[in-house]
Amino acid sequence: MRKQKSITIVETIIKAGLLTGSLDIAAALLQFYLRTGKSPVVVLNFIASGVFGKTAFTGEMGMAFWGLLFHFIIVFVWTMIFFLLYPKIALLAKNKIINGILFGFIIWSVMTRIILPISNTPKIPFDLIQAVIGILILMLAVGIPNSFLINKYYSQK
Repeated sequence: MRKQKSITIVETIIKAGLLTGSLDIAAALLQFYLRTGKSPVVVLNFIASGVFGKTAFTGEMGMAFWGLLFHFIIVFVWTMIFFLLYPKIALLAKNKIINGILFGFIIWSVMTRIILPISNTPKIPFDLIQAVIGILILMLAVGIPNSFLINKYYSQK
């Protein structure tokens, strides 16, 4: 019987970041298109506007690329944070679903209440329905998958 290869911390973070970043952006782009009928590129431009401000909405495809890059950087940072906290908080290993739900809510809270207000993104009025949709996307696309992948890594150790 072959011994299963042990996955490294870096491999786990890369796998989790790529998976959750892809799920999250796909859900956000689809949700935006279904809600507005507008090009999902607007979402990527909005993300880029966090750094570039109004310039991000000039219509250049390069801004969409920057938005996608910034999105994945943000997802990888959150994945690393969760990965580093996971073994330090015993409660996290107890229930992967609740973990993921809490993690998704924490991400939404920090991003919308701290990061976005201090960035260059246009200010958007609070909309409860959109907030709930955003929270659910982060819980289902980022929090829960990260919880399962990170738990799998630590379970093998």
